[in-house]
Amino acid sequence: MKLKWIVTGISIYSLALYSSFSVFSHQQETIVVEDEGKLLPTKMKVIKSSHSTHDLQKWVKEEDAISIAGMQHSQGGHTLYPAGTLLDMKSYNKIVEFNPKERRITVQSGATWEDIQQAVNPYGLSIKVMQSQNIFTVGGSLSVNVHGRDIRYGSLIDTVESFRLLKSNGEIINVSRTENSDYFPYVIGGYGLFGIILDVTLQLAEDELYQHRVATMKYEDYEDYFKKNVKKDNRVKMHLARLSVAPKTFLKEMYVTDYVLADDQRNLKKFSALKEEERVALPKLMLGVSRYSDWGKDVFWDTQKKYFLNSSGKYETRNNVMRSDRAFMKYENPNRTEVLQEYFVPVDQFTAYIEDLRTVLEKEELNVLNITIRYVEHDEDAVLSYAKDDMFALVLLINQGRSKKEIQRTEDVIRKLIDVTLAHKGSYYLPYYSYPTKAQLKKAYPRINEFFNRKRELDPEGRFKNLFYERYGK
Repeated sequence: MKLKWIVTGISIYSLALYSSFSVFSHQQETIVVEDEGKLLPTKMKVIKSSHSTHDLQKWVKEEDAISIAGMQHSQGGHTLYPAGTLLDMKSYNKIVEFNPKERRITVQSGATWEDIQQAVNPYGLSIKVMQSQNIFTVGGSLSVNVHGRDIRYGSLIDTVESFRLLKSNGEIINVSRTENSDYFPYVIGGYGLFGIILDVTLQLAEDELYQHRVATMKYEDYEDYFKKNVKKDNRVKMHLARLSVAPKTFLKEMYVTDYVLADDQRNLKKFSALKEEERVALPKLMLGVSRYSDWGKDVFWDTQKKYFLNSSGKYETRNNVMRSDRAFMKYENPNRTEVLQEYFVPVDQFTAYIEDLRTVLEKEELNVLNITIRYVEHDEDAVLSYAKDDMFALVLLINQGRSKKEIQRTEDVIRKLIDVTLAHKGSYYLPYYSYPTKAQLKKAYPRINEFFNRKRELDPEGRFKNLFYERYGK
């Protein structure tokens, strides 16, 4: 009997010890999280997600270091922090209110642009400003103050009526241009450093039918073409250009697509069904070949150019123009990744800027796969505004290695490109890898110290953290 009690006691003790060890181990577990750039794998404490505003308030009060994530396409550690809590907002995605008559919609911040398009398209309405793809969350898009193909509505901040913000002390406030307005220009384009955007009220536009107008030209003719044929023509509602990265025509040849308001809008319904994912196998294959050979880049450019020229005259609705997907660009390689850089340069500086950019890139080893050009009208509503003038935005897709040596090599080239951009009174976009120096950041964003000081005032305990802030704001 005595032996039985001894055995039972040992069993209970062992079970308690095992349970304690399991709890301790669970508490010490970390999860390695990566953003889209895959260059900053970060050990984080836990990932939390909920449909409940109450849960979010509770976690904000409990956790010491919080990073906020949507689709995690920001590539500079904006959604990451070592040993921090990652709030995954994708399930916080309800459409709260939709008023077609007043062309207004309120959505939770985890909703995607695709969610909004599905809701508003049957009512003949459309989004005013978003990225060229519809996969991103609204909260993430606000946090980086996106822009897109539309050339008449500015950047995203111009279309926001209000939003609710969950502050670091757990309080929820409404923010607009008239209510708690001091938060408005910091949170939009604030990279998740001021609180959690809960839901957003956006202005909508009428859906419209456009006709594609496509042309090829030399880079030195683009400024005049844009001023005369795009900016001054009110029928042109959207615009996109691509600059050649093919060796035979490197940074010399372009093609442009203008989305011109169709003469007869009665045909809108004929084209209004939202398009689904198109065939991507061939472009995916050709992009793959272009990653590894100059020949592939020449072939890919010629094929792209012919394809878009053949689309001239095509009809497409506003909603469908804003439904481009990135399926053909998905890239998985254990040793390499693809990063974005985006440079803004005043329209009047474009020709001289491209010449200086070419001089640098022809000397340096940088595998540029694509350069897309959009237009952004002067807009300094956000404290960290990238559009200090009427700007062309050049988006570079770069293939690079993941080793420390290859990251350093890319960093050296990127800093040279940013110096060229700054010399032409330009700036660069902040959601990407933190290659720029602090001096370059300050020159591109003269209000950056004001931004970081305000962050410390509004979040005195430093609850909202990310690697971007760790790199530049401390």
